[in-house]
Amino acid sequence: MVKISLQDGSVREYPAGTTILQVAEDISSKLAKNAVAALFNGEVIDLTCPLSKDGSLELLDFDDPRGASVYRHSSAHVMAQAVKRLWPDTKLAIGPSIDKGFYYDFDGEHTFTPDDFAAIEAEMNKIIKEDHPIVRRELPRDEAIEFFAQQGEDYKVELIRDLPEDAVISFYQQGEFTDLCAGPHLPSTGRVKSFKVMNLAGAYWRGDETKPMLQRIYATSFPKKTQLDDHINKLEEAKKRDHRRLGRELGLFALVDEGPGFPIFLPKGMILRNELENFWREEHRKAGYQEIKTPVILNRELWERSGHWDHYQENMYFTKIDEQDYAVKPMNCPGGLLAYKQSLHSYKELPLRYGELGLVHRHEMSGVLHGLMRVRAFTQDDAHIFMLPEQIIDEIKGVIELVDRFYSLFGFPYHVELSTKPENAMGSDEIWEMATNALIKAMEEKGMEYKVNEGDGAFYGPKIDFHLQDSLDRTWQCGTIQLDFQMPEKLDITYIGEDGEKHRPVMIHRVIYGSIERFIGILTEHFAGAFPAWLAPVQVRVLPISERQHDYAQQVTDQLSAAGVRVEMDSRSEKVGYKIREGQLQKIPYLLIVGDKEIEAGAVAVRHRKQGDLGAISLADFIAKISAEIKEKANN
Repeated sequence: MVKISLQDGSVREYPAGTTILQVAEDISSKLAKNAVAALFNGEVIDLTCPLSKDGSLELLDFDDPRGASVYRHSSAHVMAQAVKRLWPDTKLAIGPSIDKGFYYDFDGEHTFTPDDFAAIEAEMNKIIKEDHPIVRRELPRDEAIEFFAQQGEDYKVELIRDLPEDAVISFYQQGEFTDLCAGPHLPSTGRVKSFKVMNLAGAYWRGDETKPMLQRIYATSFPKKTQLDDHINKLEEAKKRDHRRLGRELGLFALVDEGPGFPIFLPKGMILRNELENFWREEHRKAGYQEIKTPVILNRELWERSGHWDHYQENMYFTKIDEQDYAVKPMNCPGGLLAYKQSLHSYKELPLRYGELGLVHRHEMSGVLHGLMRVRAFTQDDAHIFMLPEQIIDEIKGVIELVDRFYSLFGFPYHVELSTKPENAMGSDEIWEMATNALIKAMEEKGMEYKVNEGDGAFYGPKIDFHLQDSLDRTWQCGTIQLDFQMPEKLDITYIGEDGEKHRPVMIHRVIYGSIERFIGILTEHFAGAFPAWLAPVQVRVLPISERQHDYAQQVTDQLSAAGVRVEMDSRSEKVGYKIREGQLQKIPYLLIVGDKEIEAGAVAVRHRKQGDLGAISLADFIAKISAEIKEKANN
């Protein structure tokens, strides 16, 4: 018998060999129906796995991200099986689950088009109806290579050859289809319910442009059709909110062939950008930051000392000045360190908080450029905090509080991840452990829940990443806090301690917006271009009904402008209904209609972008209303 500790704290005994699915059925038929995988002693495994030892068991459903990943990975196998049935000569590459879906990469003579989607979905439905058990098998490495070589699956053979010689290779079989896979998977193909093939893309094998270009089919799946329908509706809404289209229609920014990845901000876009930067400056001044500006180009020797030359060179741009090598900065931190070094610092000055809205350039492949979301030149709202070791926890907590103020203002819920030491890291394991533990302690003292993202830290230190959630439930990684013991050593920065000796400060790198450009893209889609009044490039548009009201409309416009409101007057000889529709398309928060009645009353007829007609009020009252709304930075 094996003893199983369940999530509710109870302990049950079962004969050895009982599967986890049988345990779930013993507890509740509904629980067994909804379960997609299990967490046994901290490891995600198949429901069909037989129990052989005591342990703790947690059943995972689709609502758990780990369960959703298993569900969608099994869906990817169903799609690959359907493709192999329809085009048997197609070769399999990889098919992982991703956020909100999955994909599979294929190679073969057949060129996929959207016209193939219906056939693939029909075949997937057949496979689901056939309800094939999804069975895990294992083979020694050499036998696995021989098996997949006989199948003509060259990509699978290559993957296996990269594994250790003594490795035991796992694969999963469903009906006639077998795929190399670590798992886990659903118990059977019949457990996949609602799905949709979405789109196509090209992808280099293993992300290497020197290797074959594969065909990638994207799809998604959900346990319930209502969930799938909701997802599809959100995707359609996302298309309407695409920041590239709205940026063009609202006159915010331009993406030009003459500079791929180098966006141009237009006058209205600059208003939006400046408001974000003004708010940033205001909040950072309150939080004790001093603003600096560092050069865009610095010499090679600096980048070698900072470690970027060895660890980040493939993402950098280079030039020569006076026959010496220089680099265009991909990050602001070396410049921040140079600023610190311009004077001698005492322990009494620390923490020293330097903020910078710094323009950086990073080399990105043309295929990954995407509007403002992925560019080659962008401005980071950087800050570098130099501090004593005993100040680390309080400074991290202070940054967390600042991030929360920013995201709360825009109505963004968020979650956090702790990213740990990557393979190409600088520094000893002891220093990395010390830095990681400091981040953990700060989060725990703030009562923050977090998950660990193994191996995704910066090369110089671990980090906390903030993932905000927009109005369409999409997540975006924006803010980050990176704790760094390395660069103060590399660039030899010091402070004079209480003992009169030189000591090494600890450094925090952090951003909140992340990239100003990307944050504007996110905001544009989050608000569908209907920015809150304090951010809107045009806050009020005055609409005279006819030429007879132009003088009064101009007086209204002038008084609003004098009060600091961004206002424009539509004096075109068009019907007022047409002017209203135009104002609505431009997402202007307030339209003020001016006719003879308003002139007599010294009033304006107010139309709000969301609330509709608010009726006539005095101009003085309207100015007070909108001024308060702008000052409070309300999200109306």
